[in-house]
This record gives sequence, structure tokens and C-alpha cells, in this order.
Amino acid sequence: MKLLTDSIKKMAEEQYKHADSMSQKVVAKFFDPVGSWTWYLMNKDPESDYCWGIVDGMAVEIGSFGLTELEEYTGHFGIGIERDISYEPEKAIEVWDRLNAAH
Repeated sequence: MKLLTDSIKKMAEEQYKHADSMSQKVVAKFFDPVGSWTWYLMNKDPESDYCWGIVDGMAVEIGSFGLTELEEYTGHFGIGIERDISYEPEKAIEVWDRLNAAH
């Protein structure tokens, strides 16, 4: 599966200037279908695969992740990371608060 559509890539790159600000939107959600990790994309460097967002793994954290790492990952049963195709952009602070309330 292609993790970034042209429109998601454009939105993420436009938000790159916002760095770690929680006032921006989460523009995409990626997940491991046979695991428990989820990545919420806030922004992306237009010149590399460097992404910034919220990661829900062992704990809920804000940080960077590499798009190439997600694209190349193969987990159990040979299944890779997927994009939630029904995900609609929402405020990063709302995602952060919801995830932390659940942990």
C-alpha cells in the first residue's frame, strides 16, 4: 500500500514549518495490522523522508519517524504498515488527548 497519497504528502509538507506544534492537524494514520503500534503523521520534510507526529506504541509519544522505515517494514505473516484509508484529518491536540486518556 502507498502510505502517502499526493494530497496527504502536500498537507504534511505544508505543515513542516509548524515543527512540533500541537496546533497543526494530524493528516494521516498508519498502523501495523498485526501489531499494536500506530503512527499519526503531522508533518513531513519536503526534502527527505523525515516525518513528525504522534506515535502510539509502548507509550504515547511525540517524535520523528522515517517514512522509508514504515514503507520497508515487514512484520508477522509478511504484512507491512498500512494507512487508514478512512482517516480524516483532525487537530493534533485532540489525538494526543484521546490517546493519553486511553493509556
